[in-house]
Amino acid sequence: RMKLITAHRILIVAGIAFFLFYALLQARIYLARDSGGALVQAIVAAAIAIGLIVYYRTLKHWGRH
Repeated sequence: RMKLITAHRILIVAGIAFFLFYALLQARIYLARDSGGALVQAIVAAAIAIGLIVYYRTLKHWGRH
């Protein structure tokens, strides 16, 4: 039986992986086409990934009693 906090951690890690992948994809598009919109999306996606990483680290002690 999985605890809710474990499921939450899994979803946060999936979100981190997605936003990092998306940031890299948009960075490649920016480098190939010099698209300002792709650069903005890459920066925003990377910032969200960093925010999720910081949030994930706050969950370290949750659910461990």
